[in-house]
Amino acid sequence: MEKKPTIHSMNRRSLTHDYSRPGRYHITLHVARKQWQPLGAVEGSLSMPDGHPQAPHVVLSNIGAMVEHELMHSIAAHYPMSTVEDYVVMPEHVHFILHVTAPLVSRNGTPTHLGMLIAGFKKGCNRRYWEMTGMTASSGFPAAPSTAPGGSPAGTAPASPAGNKVPSSATTGRPPLFDYGYCDVMPIDTQQAEIQRQYILNNPRSRLLRTTHREWLQPQRGGIDTALTPSALQGYLTRECAGFTPEAFASIQCRLLLAGGKITCDSYGNRALLTEHRLLPVVCHRKYQCYLQQQKERCLEEAAKGAVLVSPRIANGEQTIIDEAVHHAFPVVLIADNGFPAVYHPSEERIDGCASGCLLMVTPWQYQYRKKDDPITVPFCKTMNCVAQALCRLKDSWWQT
Repeated sequence: MEKKPTIHSMNRRSLTHDYSRPGRYHITLHVARKQWQPLGAVEGSLSMPDGHPQAPHVVLSNIGAMVEHELMHSIAAHYPMSTVEDYVVMPEHVHFILHVTAPLVSRNGTPTHLGMLIAGFKKGCNRRYWEMTGMTASSGFPAAPSTAPGGSPAGTAPASPAGNKVPSSATTGRPPLFDYGYCDVMPIDTQQAEIQRQYILNNPRSRLLRTTHREWLQPQRGGIDTALTPSALQGYLTRECAGFTPEAFASIQCRLLLAGGKITCDSYGNRALLTEHRLLPVVCHRKYQCYLQQQKERCLEEAAKGAVLVSPRIANGEQTIIDEAVHHAFPVVLIADNGFPAVYHPSEERIDGCASGCLLMVTPWQYQYRKKDDPITVPFCKTMNCVAQALCRLKDSWWQT
């Protein structure tokens, strides 16, 4: 029997985690798409550092201020074993880190889980939202029936082990403030928890960057001509990879982005880097490892003159050269090892680089979900080396001349 593919959703839950036990959870809630109500607006200046009054920040609307108050007071009031550690209320979504210090128990002593805690928070926000906007039963919305669908008491919903299906507005007829479900991330150690905190705190600055440079800070599909055909790539891989077979190439070719019989690329960042500058591939080979310092000096010398370094940044030498170029604010083009999904969130450092116009990320790959620690093969890496040379129209040995 053929195994069905896994469908990945922003509202997915872990099937193996016990959501009633202690832990830190990064929770994301989205304002309902059918009843969009802004929670605020991002203001400030990108030139101002964090902590400055004019640094990027969110000016909350009345409804946004209500959500913030509920977040900071209501959750702990109903669940004393939980604390909101970091949060940001954005115009159409909310991020917060919830620290649960003991098994979750409701006020009447009943064991419960994270899903019911989130449902209660959303229900409280709905009630306040309806009061603030005049959405009462007397204003034309039907009153809640005595029982909800499925036979549960009115105003409640059947408990779900996954905690993902408790629509508090289902029995009232009034539109909810927040969208169905929620997204959770479980930080597994201190380092990951700190990454999640920084992501939350950087949200306003990231949003302002995205709206200021909208054309750069979103995936741009196709339109980059590498002049590289699949057959030319196959010949390159056959020469570069011992024992390379047609079957191995077929597994690579099915992942590639193709247009007009040639390999093309999607991009994220400033595409002008490909057309307005001299492009130089940075590919480090083991056989030239003893010449790494010479290669690095030559690359940085040319970058200081205005050339753009293009690299997959896989080998240690490539990382050393590209990181040094970024440190000096030289423009670089990175070949990404996966495609860009529709909703793409690179690191804050890379967003800053793209927003400044010094960074372009390109990828010849269709997007494919994979785990963070999934390995990539040598032919896969060699393909990106070949694409870097194709974009530059130059062999990677240029620095030896």
